[in-house]
Amino acid sequence: MKTANDTPDTLQQAIVYFADPGTAHAFMVALRWPNGVICPHCASTVVTFMESRRVWQCRPCRKQFTVKVGTIFEDSPLGLDKWLPCLWLITNCKNGISSYEIHRALDVTQKTAWFMLHRIRLAMQTPAFGKFGGNVEVDETFIGGKSRFMHHERRARAITGTGGAGKVAVMGILEREGRKHCSRVRVSVVPNTRKHQLQTRVRENVKPGSSVFTDALLSYQGLDQDYIHGVIDHSVSYVKGKIHTNGLENFWSLLKRAIRGTYVSIEPFHIFRYLDEEAHRFNNREDNDRGRFVNVLRGVVGKRLTYSALTGRDLPETC
Repeated sequence: MKTANDTPDTLQQAIVYFADPGTAHAFMVALRWPNGVICPHCASTVVTFMESRRVWQCRPCRKQFTVKVGTIFEDSPLGLDKWLPCLWLITNCKNGISSYEIHRALDVTQKTAWFMLHRIRLAMQTPAFGKFGGNVEVDETFIGGKSRFMHHERRARAITGTGGAGKVAVMGILEREGRKHCSRVRVSVVPNTRKHQLQTRVRENVKPGSSVFTDALLSYQGLDQDYIHGVIDHSVSYVKGKIHTNGLENFWSLLKRAIRGTYVSIEPFHIFRYLDEEAHRFNNREDNDRGRFVNVLRGVVGKRLTYSALTGRDLPETC
């Protein structure tokens, strides 16, 4: 029986390994139910496997289910031999991978590839366990097209002011970890960059008494009541001892490189999904390709994203 230890180490090995539907199915079963198959409907372990269809039937509740049920793969007509290489690619491509690349590589439609990538991004969401402490950087940025690259009609419609007008505000909080441990980041879309919005998120994610480093934005004034607040004025310098936000500037660079170079144009409605993708790769950058792949694959269970919810026709309140 396949186990998580049988995971291939490279993309070439992954394509060959998961090309056999039986092997891909056995691998997913071993990863999801290492101690035996459990019914996703009633949690019973008394199940019967119908090998010809790769379907189980639960004896107590009499419902049938596959390994996809209760995961992001549920109701997808595509086999795991396409899903797993797609998951490998988006997890390990540093600048992301576009739906057109998946469309050409896996022989699926571009629309299907786009839907697949967004479902995988849902599995890449990193739950926030506890608050950051020690040395913490806080910064904000704006995501949106540059006016000089827009058609004049779109520019007149989208650009209604200066600076971040017409763009989406994103806030990042990064915890430094010295040389032995890599830093971690949390990012989120914020309605604006006013004091209440930014400081509320800082207090929700950073332990009191920590050292917090920000730029000279006035919205951060007042953090010294709960934190050791260090301010770096970028009009004067970018580093003053340990006071800087260069860790987050690096993350913004990676994020915007993926958006501008790979995805080209994304709707504000979906930006939080791309933040989840980039944050996951950043937080797991010390791991290898195999480790990141397995990490995301463990996160597919208990998550579901329908096409109607993705396109806004049936949007869950949590989104």
